[in-house]
Amino acid sequence: MTSLHSDGGVAAESDRRLTLPNEDALLRLYYDGGRLPSPAGGFLVVLGVRPEDDASASLLLECTSSSLRYELSVPKATRSERKRVRTLIDEGGDPKCPRHQGEFLVRIRHDFACSSCGVRYAKAK
Repeated sequence: MTSLHSDGGVAAESDRRLTLPNEDALLRLYYDGGRLPSPAGGFLVVLGVRPEDDASASLLLECTSSSLRYELSVPKATRSERKRVRTLIDEGGDPKCPRHQGEFLVRIRHDFACSSCGVRYAKAK
C-alpha cells in the first residue's frame, strides 16, 4: 500500500475516501463541462452523484490512469440561485440549473434538483 502525503499536489485520505486538492477549480471545470485533471495523472470520470440531506451533493470520481476513487463535495445552492429558480418556476418556465448551462432541473420527490450536480434548488408545488 502506498502512503499518501497531505501536500497540495496529492490527494489526502479522510474517512477512507480520497479528497481532491483545489476543489473549487475542479468544480468550475465540472460546471463548464470540461475534463477534470486527476492528481495521479490522467483524468477523472464521474461515477455517480449522491445528493445529501442538507441539499448539497457529492460527486464520486475515478481516475482513468490509476483507478483511484475520489469524492468531490458540491455545496448547496445559494440564496440567489434558489431565488432565480423560484422566479423561473413562478413565471411558468422550465427551471434550469444555475450552475450548468442548459441543464434542466428534474423533480425528485418534493424538490427540483440538477441531475448532473445533485443540488436541490427549490420545492415543487
